[in-house]
Amino acid sequence: MQKTVFQNVVWKEDKHYVAQCLNVDVSSFGESRVEALANLQEALELYFEDQPTGDITHIERPTVVKRQLAYA
Repeated sequence: MQKTVFQNVVWKEDKHYVAQCLNVDVSSFGESRVEALANLQEALELYFEDQPTGDITHIERPTVVKRQLAYA
């Protein structure tokens, strides 16, 4: 069994927390940060049941950067 470390982000969106994996396009949510991350863990396990591990993007030291956008 191969082990890989994934970079994940969590943020609050209205009443829920969203957890997203930056290495693969998988996300989940929950009523708390802990629940969102637990749900993301389960979603990742299900994702990798059918996906080859070659689709993992390796990300080192991600940084959150704020940008301002004007739109109509």
